[in-house]
Amino acid sequence: MCAHILVTGGAGFIGSHLTRRLLRRGDRVTVLDDFNDFYDPARKRHNVEELLSRDDYRLVEGDIRDAALVDSTFREGRFDGVVHLAARAGVRPSLSEPILYEDVNCIGTLRLLEAARAHGPKTFIFGSSSSVYGINEKVPFAETDDINQPISPYATTKRTGELMCYNYHHLYGLRVACLRFFTVYGPAQRPEMAIHKFTHLLAHGEKIPMFGDGASRRDYTYIDDIVDGVVASLDLAPDFEVLNLGGAETTSLADLIQTIAENLGVEASIDRLPTQPGDVPITYADVTKAGRVLGYSPKVPIREGLRRFVAWYRENYPVPSSSAP
Repeated sequence: MCAHILVTGGAGFIGSHLTRRLLRRGDRVTVLDDFNDFYDPARKRHNVEELLSRDDYRLVEGDIRDAALVDSTFREGRFDGVVHLAARAGVRPSLSEPILYEDVNCIGTLRLLEAARAHGPKTFIFGSSSSVYGINEKVPFAETDDINQPISPYATTKRTGELMCYNYHHLYGLRVACLRFFTVYGPAQRPEMAIHKFTHLLAHGEKIPMFGDGASRRDYTYIDDIVDGVVASLDLAPDFEVLNLGGAETTSLADLIQTIAENLGVEASIDRLPTQPGDVPITYADVTKAGRVLGYSPKVPIREGLRRFVAWYRENYPVPSSSAP
């Protein structure tokens, strides 16, 4: 049955992939996005450009902190579900702008929850983050782990969002899934994120800034696997769940750089830098619960995902002949 889904942040990387998946399966989608300048808004405009003429797609430009806009969007939309992905993203930028991150990620989420309480729908999917685990000595990370020591303002805002979602579930009966994403990558990934940034630098013969000794490890998750989990959460409409969505494997920073370089056919030149405040030594998702609740099973291993990403990059960003293999 056709559903009408609101996707906040739907012009961004994850949101635009999700939107296309929902449209392909016959849903209607309304996107709420403010096209802020955290990175070039033209990239986000490009993500939605081909969708603007569709009858089953609507774009609302505005800020999730704008109470009147959010309220009218919910009142008029009569949505069947909300996927809340809009946020100020990134650990390191949150260290320099903690008040902005608190305002957008916490007040904005609260505005959306209030609108859902007032107008529906009951199904609310919240895009959380693996950063809530902080420096977790137990691996892999499970949803039952102690997460009372986040080490960045960004992580704190995401945990706050989860707690607010639980408030609205408990008090008003919203059906909520808080999805902890583990380092999502793939075509149209944000340009400041490691895989996109490293690919660009390597393709142009520039040095890679490597913070620390390269031994830090991340659980990288291909975008198609993340979208599988989000759509399954929408369809399930759980009572209240917190779920990891990850690749369920880890890759060291040094290996990540080497694999990208191999796909580009270049040698990596490294600029070694001190470990950055707010960075964690490892992320690693235990996806047992997501498998049991959603049938979630990541399908794209990191080497295949990087091959696909580099192919996308080559197609969309011509590599200078002097640095091409």
